[in-house]
Amino acid sequence: MPSMDNGKSVRVLCPKLILTNNYDAPLQWLIGSPFFPQFTVVSTVRCLHYLPSDLLSPDFSKEADDLRSLIIKGFHVIGALIIGKNGELVQIAKQAINAACKLREILYNGENLRNFDVIGGVSGSSSGELKFFAAKWGDSTNVEDVECVLYEEKAGNYLWERGCMLKCELPIKLPVYVPANNDSDAVDRYLQANEELATMFRDPQLTFILEASDKSSGVLPRPVIVRGSDLEFQTDISNSKLLDDTAEKSDGKSLCCSYFCLESKPAVDAESADTIQVTALSNKSIMSPQSVAPMAEYCPAPEEAILRLVDYKLEVVCYAVKSLPLTHAVSKLIIPALLDQLTTMRNIVAPSFLVQHPQIRPFHFCPPGILHPITATYELSYGETELKQVEARRSLHLRLGLPSDRPLLRIANALKVAKSTSNEGISSKRGYLLLKDVHADIPSSGVSGGLVSLVQGSYEYHHYLQNGFDDSGWGCAYRSLQTIISWFRLQQYTSIDVPTHREIQEALVEIGDKDPSFIGSREWIGAIELSYVLDKLLGVTCKVMNVRSGAELPEKCRELALHFENQGTPIMIGGGVLAYTLLGVDYNDASGDCAFLILDPHYTGGEDLKKIVNGGWCGWKKAVDSKGKSFFLADKFYNLLLPQRPNMV
Repeated sequence: MPSMDNGKSVRVLCPKLILTNNYDAPLQWLIGSPFFPQFTVVSTVRCLHYLPSDLLSPDFSKEADDLRSLIIKGFHVIGALIIGKNGELVQIAKQAINAACKLREILYNGENLRNFDVIGGVSGSSSGELKFFAAKWGDSTNVEDVECVLYEEKAGNYLWERGCMLKCELPIKLPVYVPANNDSDAVDRYLQANEELATMFRDPQLTFILEASDKSSGVLPRPVIVRGSDLEFQTDISNSKLLDDTAEKSDGKSLCCSYFCLESKPAVDAESADTIQVTALSNKSIMSPQSVAPMAEYCPAPEEAILRLVDYKLEVVCYAVKSLPLTHAVSKLIIPALLDQLTTMRNIVAPSFLVQHPQIRPFHFCPPGILHPITATYELSYGETELKQVEARRSLHLRLGLPSDRPLLRIANALKVAKSTSNEGISSKRGYLLLKDVHADIPSSGVSGGLVSLVQGSYEYHHYLQNGFDDSGWGCAYRSLQTIISWFRLQQYTSIDVPTHREIQEALVEIGDKDPSFIGSREWIGAIELSYVLDKLLGVTCKVMNVRSGAELPEKCRELALHFENQGTPIMIGGGVLAYTLLGVDYNDASGDCAFLILDPHYTGGEDLKKIVNGGWCGWKKAVDSKGKSFFLADKFYNLLLPQRPNMV
């Protein structure tokens, strides 16, 4: 495994090392990997649980329980960082190092920690200077100043070109027999059944099948079988001997993870990384030297009993460098991860075992700013919007330093492991394929020295004649509204389908804005009607910007740029008899030169991206082009609808 460079340098991969977000808890845990030099900081997470007496005295037991389920195997705590505390830097660093050591003792009990170095970071509230110090495990009295701090520019490449993901799904139905007339013994029986289940993960009869997860890559390597009898059941991966990728490989015992990795596949994040699917099988057949008749064993219960089935759906992902032997990937990553997840679920089920069995599911996420997947275990008994679930997501946002008004950890955001790229940029709605993010490769606007502000996230392109529905000449505002609603869907603010023209009309009739005769008509709608529909269907509020003349629109560029930077939603522009969708602006504040990124719903062709871009149906439109022609008409008024992001997690 990689070794330290005598504590001389710290390499920082995470794009945001110091988490602020107006949270006054000063302690953060530094996350690294046993596969990298020990002073490589891959990510950082907040400490949320403190003792009431002191904000620098963590509740280590609660922190360990949370991090054990949150941080995937292949990453671990390597130190701590204290923010905003004035004082002597070395003394503060010692506090951080001591906290990290105590947490590691609980998290990695039984591992060899004697040769492990710990780092402590200090960011003072007055100077803002960030300093790192290092110490040997268990010896915070001798602290060494770390002079060199390196910030990796292409952190995603650093992580995923060297490593891959392992994924294992294991559904289990755990039978628990409890006395019919003695509830006091039921929980103990449940806990005992879990202990017996945990021992099965180290059964020599357990067999694991490893195979490539990306089925779209053409020729795939053959699956590999790893038997429990070949495994060394240890959780300390730091003593694993890495294999030479170029060495000749003959069987499962000598293969490493690179066997399943594609050399030509670029990997910059978890979704594009090579993924190995691991399937666990238990061999219950007993080999007999001679043929015998089937036998059944009858064990009478000493008292009346009730069978309770606990439904576990274990699903773990792990990180491994490509040179890690497959046997170690199973024994030191997959099996410990399954055991930790089983413990997490057991602790959630046990308090309510006699009342009900909560629906517990693990989900994996790669939110913005986090280079590696994290695992969130959700209780879905009452749905995703139930208050308890919302509070759980809010706590995770706080721990990871995520914004408190964006739904980044909802189930729909869960990591799509090894998805096929054959339909990239295309989504499906009711059987029809729709183009997504058609502006992505649009050439520059031509504004010299301008600042570009664009829509944030993904959307679908809705336009005339789509889905076999003829709305040519009257449906452009409907199509713009569909594009806007698709944005809210793809950002996981809502799960409703993008409404049809008729459903939009029905919504307007239901709120009393239109008469019943409006349903099925070809009447136009404008920005105000769109705001009513967004409010009714999504609970989304909107700002409406009124412009008396198209010649005044360039004056609104600064305000529009702020919208895209702060809200990031598509804007509907309605003027006269036309409606457009605005995806961005390019504005030079000094010269006043500007351009508008227009998505035109009046397109009537098929889903041909090249035809759409070359035909100007999505592109930059100068307020006044080189021939002196204005895109927006001076004798027409315009209403701009600016949808606002809901404040939610």
